[in-house]
Amino acid sequence: MSNPGYDHPARPRTLFPLIRHLSYPVTILLLRTPLTANQATFLSMIPGLAAAYFLFFGGYMFGIVGSVFLFFNYLLDHCDGEIARAKNQSSRFGHEFDTFVDWIVHTALFAAMGHGALLETGQIIWLWFGLAASIGGTINYALSVYWRLRKSGGDPDAIGSDTEPDAAPDPEGLKSVLIVAFREFARAAFWAIVLALALMDWMRYLLPFAAVGAQVYWILQFTVRGNDHRV
Repeated sequence: MSNPGYDHPARPRTLFPLIRHLSYPVTILLLRTPLTANQATFLSMIPGLAAAYFLFFGGYMFGIVGSVFLFFNYLLDHCDGEIARAKNQSSRFGHEFDTFVDWIVHTALFAAMGHGALLETGQIIWLWFGLAASIGGTINYALSVYWRLRKSGGDPDAIGSDTEPDAAPDPEGLKSVLIVAFREFARAAFWAIVLALALMDWMRYLLPFAAVGAQVYWILQFTVRGNDHRV
């Protein structure tokens, strides 16, 4: 039997995150195509921005459609890493590109969600919550790039990681544990939370938690990584 040119990915061995069980068969199909990991990352951005587009208009049906597009964003976002490992395409650029796409999608998503809630309720506070979540995510992204540039000595070609992008470092201390737990929970379950809230027409109630959580997350990142660099 001929070698297909890639390593067959291992099946998920744990129940959670559920998205891994859903992305696995899609990855198997995509591995039979010439699609590269970076191309899969780019493709994941399309349904992510489509989700933001529909959520921008508010309303129950737009919320459902936007949530479905967000699911496909998360699905492809998991496939790109699986493709990279199977085809040995992991790279610094791929890691940074994946992080960049995640930032673009979630920044647009929260701002659009806030605008949609404003249209539904006529209350501008929901827009401010959405913008606060987007700004917090942007601060966190900028800090992450800054710390990686600083660690690499200012060389932009070395700010990525050759290691598994989804792998979390061993947490030390409460702040690090909180950072890892928040990040992994968001990656695993955010799409499902949005879909469930959309089905109940409660999506806007996610915004205050996202607004506060985004600020807490970047502040924790700043204090933990800042202390690491001062040691």
